[in-house]
Amino acid sequence: MRLKRHLIGAIAGFAGMAMAMSTGAAEFFRLATLGPGSSPYLVMSTFAQIVGKELPDVQIQVNATGAATQHALEAGNGQLDFFMWSASVHDSMMKGANMYANIAEAPELAQNLRAVFAFPLGLYHITTYADSGIASLDDIKGKKVFLGPPGGGATVIMQKVVEGATGYKAGQDFESVQLGWDAAAQAFQDGRIDVYINATNAPSPVIEQMALSHDIRFLGLTPEQMEKPAVKAVLSRPGGVLGKIEPGTYGDNQVNTEPVQTLGSIVGVGAGRHLAEEDVYRITKAFWEGLEGSVQKTSWLKRISRENAFQDLNLPLHPGAARYYEEIGMEIPPELVAGE
Repeated sequence: MRLKRHLIGAIAGFAGMAMAMSTGAAEFFRLATLGPGSSPYLVMSTFAQIVGKELPDVQIQVNATGAATQHALEAGNGQLDFFMWSASVHDSMMKGANMYANIAEAPELAQNLRAVFAFPLGLYHITTYADSGIASLDDIKGKKVFLGPPGGGATVIMQKVVEGATGYKAGQDFESVQLGWDAAAQAFQDGRIDVYINATNAPSPVIEQMALSHDIRFLGLTPEQMEKPAVKAVLSRPGGVLGKIEPGTYGDNQVNTEPVQTLGSIVGVGAGRHLAEEDVYRITKAFWEGLEGSVQKTSWLKRISRENAFQDLNLPLHPGAARYYEEIGMEIPPELVAGE
């Protein structure tokens, strides 16, 4: 009986091998990004879809859980192939600072990360309900505020912004809600959070959903707050940009009548150094060539462009990506050329 089971197993194994040989087994790559509804999820899941459509022999599996800070460590360890790179997060990783202060191997793992292209994360939407009694950042004292997920780069940035602008400390002057992106969005819609912050391109599908049933208000930085040294330090961080959320961006239920001054970030698709040059070359080429046809159907993809592919990169390009850009005539800045 045992011999029979072994024979059956062997036959099944050979059959599986024959099927894989006859159909051509796909190459699998692992990609991690932020939760559904976020700008990184939209861009990076679309990246995976376009590549899969252009290259039938390539499949990129998308994992939309966890924080970008952890994803970078996993890519540096070779446990992930593609991840959401962030200029500010990578700067902290190289220095072993902020969220990496207690991770001794972080600077070494940072050397194992490479870039594919950069894209705008979007603007920080500091969102509250119009009837919350909160009209400015100064009004959040004693309130429940979602700055971002625990250990996330966005959380660190917003904690510094709020403290720099108001003097309020998380956990002391207001409650910093410890939830992931999806759970926090749901908690805000359920009325269990007073202020919800998300860095995303406008209009954001997540915040559009919130504005369907409630009047919402966005909180911004005043000119005086932007001149404070602690705030200026955050605004000048690697990958930092400024922008405004215009009135009417989210329809009639957005009560702001003036543009709201806020900040944003540049992020991108990163790759582990362990990936083969040929694989990353094919994937990079497939994405950019496939993107041209997708832009017509998805308007927010217009924000993704080859011209800005190197914006604020503070890690070298993967040789495969660099090969593609050189092939189409783009000049690679010396600081983005990967060493051995």
